[in-house]
Amino acid sequence: MPDYCEIYENGIKMLVDVKNGQKTGYFLDQKENRFTARKYCNGEVLDCFCNSGGFSLNAATVAKSVTACDISELALKNVNDNAKLNGFKNITTLCGDVFEVLRNFKKEKRLFHTVILDPPAFCKTADEVKDAYRGYKDINVTAMKIVKSGGFLITCSCSHYMTSSLFEKMLIEAARDSGRTVRSVEIKTQAPDHPSLLCAEETQYLKFFVLQVI
Repeated sequence: MPDYCEIYENGIKMLVDVKNGQKTGYFLDQKENRFTARKYCNGEVLDCFCNSGGFSLNAATVAKSVTACDISELALKNVNDNAKLNGFKNITTLCGDVFEVLRNFKKEKRLFHTVILDPPAFCKTADEVKDAYRGYKDINVTAMKIVKSGGFLITCSCSHYMTSSLFEKMLIEAARDSGRTVRSVEIKTQAPDHPSLLCAEETQYLKFFVLQVI
């Protein structure tokens, strides 16, 4: 098995780091959602927790510019390699802690047409839900504040302990605390090849919300 495996997703070439990447090297459950994101990425895009650049590259097909942010330099190398593989020149990478990066952009009054939040699971046990709730709310409040009027926040959670109703409750509180008017545009879940069983709620884990910030 080579260190990298080239795949095609939504017409884009992706080098999957099967040796050092997270889990299988690529998160296949967001395939349809990454394609959906293209509809909302016409201007300047900030992709947070970008990992190997799945959302970044899909956004780059339509965006003016994409800033791909992750704390992992290895992941950002993968983003740059994938951008080069596809001939995209509108992607720049930013290494840093997303919580701090978002706060810094807010201080600088830097605004984006679209902000994408696709963090790793903030809670892997039921005992961690309360702290995870605060973490999700923190990044979503700040993200809402740096979206241009009329722009979009695409926000996700992959933890089944953060249920859809709890995640939506968090977003409502985040919108209130951000001082922005926010409307829900699309709500989706994982790709069809990751089916969920109605009798096993832990299989219904992925939340994908598209919000417009007025």
